[in-house]
Amino acid sequence: MTQTPDESPFVTAEIATQPALWRQVGSGFAQYGDALPKAGQRVAAVGCGTSWFMAMAYAALREDLGQGETDAFAGSEFPKDRQYDVVVVISRSGTTTEVLDLIRSTDLPTVAITATPGSPIVELADHVIMLDFADEQSVVQTRFATTTLALLRASLGQDLEQAAADAETALSIDVDELAKLEQVTYVGTRWTVGLAHEAALKQREAASAWTEAYPAMDYRHGPIAIAQPGRGVWIFGEAPVGLLDDVAATGAMIVHHAELDPLASLVVAQRVAVAKALALGLNPDQPRSLTRSVILS
Repeated sequence: MTQTPDESPFVTAEIATQPALWRQVGSGFAQYGDALPKAGQRVAAVGCGTSWFMAMAYAALREDLGQGETDAFAGSEFPKDRQYDVVVVISRSGTTTEVLDLIRSTDLPTVAITATPGSPIVELADHVIMLDFADEQSVVQTRFATTTLALLRASLGQDLEQAAADAETALSIDVDELAKLEQVTYVGTRWTVGLAHEAALKQREAASAWTEAYPAMDYRHGPIAIAQPGRGVWIFGEAPVGLLDDVAATGAMIVHHAELDPLASLVVAQRVAVAKALALGLNPDQPRSLTRSVILS
């Protein structure tokens, strides 16, 4: 299915569905309870690209909530000799080479979260959580990734209602000025570091824009040197003491939705990426050099 020049990109509509999808998995996660990791288990969370960043967020949040030791890895970097009670593998397409190779090569119990029925991962994983209702037509991932993280947050005992309400607010925030920034660096702490990486990736994918992402405390150890007027620093979650003053001194724009759940701030970042792409005459549904899934020969 292709678009005409007058049609909105698929990703715009997909972004708008996120509040409802978060509520859906927040209220219905119990149906996946037998497959999801239990408190006290040692867990590895694995993905590629966007899925890796969701794994990063989940791993840090699970540890911070006292649920058990949790590591996150890109699919190609999983340490095959390390022992875990369960490996959570995230793959929208269910066809990504690195995660399939991982499942084939490990004897550890695996749980796959995917959006694609009939994909290879469905046959390979020990347990499968199917989020096909959150699948996307756009190559750029938005709602599948955040719905996966919403589900994982719910499994950790978090109530997603406020996050969903904040996401509705995020859909109404004016992003025109943010889309005009020459460069944006995204920062976070603990579980929001993964969100910072994902926000940066969205602008790189959709708009071929120069973005960077760092842990907030590490940002001052070099990366702050590129901050200046016309550029932005986007902070997810609570800002470390002194960081806002340090950024303000550079003249860069501070973007900090302190009143929103950090996952809702990611929704704003998704919308900025789309707006920037459209302003540049790019198709955010079909980024340059990208396909829905990376399948290696």
